[in-house]
Amino acid sequence: MQQEHNMITFRKGNLKFTFRVAAVIIRDGHVLLQHAVQQGHWFLTGGRAELRESTAETITREIREELGIEVRVERLLWVVENFFELAEILHHELGLYFLVSIPDDAYLNNSGQSFIKTDADAGAELVFQWHPLDKLAAAPFY
Repeated sequence: MQQEHNMITFRKGNLKFTFRVAAVIIRDGHVLLQHAVQQGHWFLTGGRAELRESTAETITREIREELGIEVRVERLLWVVENFFELAEILHHELGLYFLVSIPDDAYLNNSGQSFIKTDADAGAELVFQWHPLDKLAAAPFY
């Protein structure tokens, strides 16, 4: 059974606003990125904030839901206002990006391995992979 969420997002016609919170997880010169199998670009792990949920709680919840691990939120790195078009929807996204650390014994610390998980809410397969920081400029990364 899916849990009811009060996500901070709204849509008016083909316009959509989203308040997004994302994690910057760096390990051994690599950053953890994800992509949905049906999309060709990579992005930082995270998701939509919920009403009456702190942004630290949002990122902790999102990573627990998507990766099944507990994390430590270190500090806010960036606030990004993003405008883009996807599937004929004009998006306006306000994003908070946090530096996040994972436990040393977390299963995903092997930076040479990809992980496939299923998003419980959307039912989409998500691929998680470590990407070298020095090669991000060449990757389809948003």
